[in-house]
Amino acid sequence: MRKALIACAAAALALSAASAQEMEKYPLGDYQELTDTKPHDGAEVWDALKKPVELGWGSIDTRYKKLDVPKIEKSTLWKTKAWRGERVNGQAVLWTNRALDDVQVTVSDLRCGKSTIPASAIRAQFVRYVMTDELNKDGKGGCGHRPNRTDWDSSVVADVLDIVSLRDLQPRSTQPIWVNVWVPEDAAPGQYKGTLTVTARDLKPMKLDIGLEVVDRTLPHPSDWKFHLDLWQNPYAVARYYQVPLWSREHFDAMLPLMKMLANAGQKVVTASIMHKPWAGQTEDHFDSMIFRMKKIDGTWVYDYTVFDKWIDFMLNEVGIDEQINCYTMIPWALSFDYFDQATNRVQFVNAEPGEAAYADYWLPFLKDFSRHLRAKGWFEKTAISMDERPLKAMQEAIKLIKEADPEFKITLAGNYHEEIQADLHDLSIPYTHKFPEAVKAQREKNGQISTVYVCCTEPFPNTFTFSNPADAAWLPVHAIAGNYDGALRWTYNSWTADPLRDSRFRTWAAGDCYIVYPGDRSSIRFERLIEGIQQAEKIRLLREELTAEGAQEELDELNETVALFTPEGLEKSQLAPEAMLVQLEELLNTL
Repeated sequence: MRKALIACAAAALALSAASAQEMEKYPLGDYQELTDTKPHDGAEVWDALKKPVELGWGSIDTRYKKLDVPKIEKSTLWKTKAWRGERVNGQAVLWTNRALDDVQVTVSDLRCGKSTIPASAIRAQFVRYVMTDELNKDGKGGCGHRPNRTDWDSSVVADVLDIVSLRDLQPRSTQPIWVNVWVPEDAAPGQYKGTLTVTARDLKPMKLDIGLEVVDRTLPHPSDWKFHLDLWQNPYAVARYYQVPLWSREHFDAMLPLMKMLANAGQKVVTASIMHKPWAGQTEDHFDSMIFRMKKIDGTWVYDYTVFDKWIDFMLNEVGIDEQINCYTMIPWALSFDYFDQATNRVQFVNAEPGEAAYADYWLPFLKDFSRHLRAKGWFEKTAISMDERPLKAMQEAIKLIKEADPEFKITLAGNYHEEIQADLHDLSIPYTHKFPEAVKAQREKNGQISTVYVCCTEPFPNTFTFSNPADAAWLPVHAIAGNYDGALRWTYNSWTADPLRDSRFRTWAAGDCYIVYPGDRSSIRFERLIEGIQQAEKIRLLREELTAEGAQEELDELNETVALFTPEGLEKSQLAPEAMLVQLEELLNTL
């Protein structure tokens, strides 16, 4: 009787703990995933397993379903190649027909004779599941409002790379394990070997082999990559999720590891907001102005840059993202501009369009003072006034006003190509499938201007939705090189939904459009594959330079022909799946 009471009490406590975990609004440690309501393998499939617990290497191109027996050709060896300084990814899969408690994964040092890649350079993380949805019903994109979630097919998908190192697994479930090796830049070339080990209570340790060949080439540190990566940051989302005062030291401490992850992806641009709701509050956490404006009783203006300076100093000097500062925006979606009015002692708004006198009266004094402040801080040369997806006439009027304030101001746009203004744009990012005229691109490069490509909710492929093929994220940076762009832009890095660890769906756009990393300094399958693609882009650049200098025309032609397939036209011509194209490219880059 006593044992039964103890068992009941233990069950009640477990249920209580689980309920508390489920109710936690902003989890940072372990958490309860949402229930997968989709059809899945039943008892007859799981009971047919030859062993109650299985472990094998899978594919990084697959999001393994949580409640299905994985369909893989089980391998005990992950064999891969890498340059020195490169990060490579593998995915192991654990599946079990019985409950497993205290599951843990460890990785040994990788050894090649007397040379070692330490275990500290290797991350082995449990892949967690997040709720996603689908493209629009026509399959042509993911734009538009989604107020009623029942209208969209939803399911849980593998994407989150967890920081929790100990897990309990339920019976009849699959647990992917993401493995990332960051090869030291001073690693000796050669064949390295090591093991991945899975342990659990009442389970004999299970091992898999790792075979990594380090080739005699070196990839520079991410800070030295030439690929122009621009993922927009949202500091406001971090303050809300971590429940810390905005712009406090606690806020910056919460952001530091998250933004360091971005710096280690080669990010070049700091995102700053210089007005209230530059995108009309389109995200769960809207952007406020980082600059305070006050109109005094005598009609003159006063500007306070305290918050702006804190944010920029943090990103440049603590994080190390220091190439460009993009300030959004002079042409918001809603043409309404805030300021504090001393005469009425309240916030007021100016409603005006570019070209109108009221618009100039608001922006011209600010731009002149902003130029003065930036020059005093030593930031003027790397700062740009930035717009996105704005009409030509509005852009022309804004450009005219910016040049009147300071002819040396840099200007950026993410939007359609317009011949009339492209020469005025230091950084111009155009949509996927759009192209720069060859002569224009060549002139922009000669002038030191930046020309990139972007995707958003419009593109069904390539994209970084939580339901996207993992290979999409790696394909996109290679496409940028194939299309002769300088890099790529994606409109958000961390504009988290209300419950981002559990539910990536949003009231607008396809799931995952708003963010690519998770709270608690968690990366994702999507983000790791994006980094993989950027590394391939850097390899292509370095090899082109080397082969051109050596006059190795045959090898250069082979490289260029392979890279050229990473375009819409090339994709159709090759008739290969994106993941197969990436494998083919990787093999070539590691052998040239």
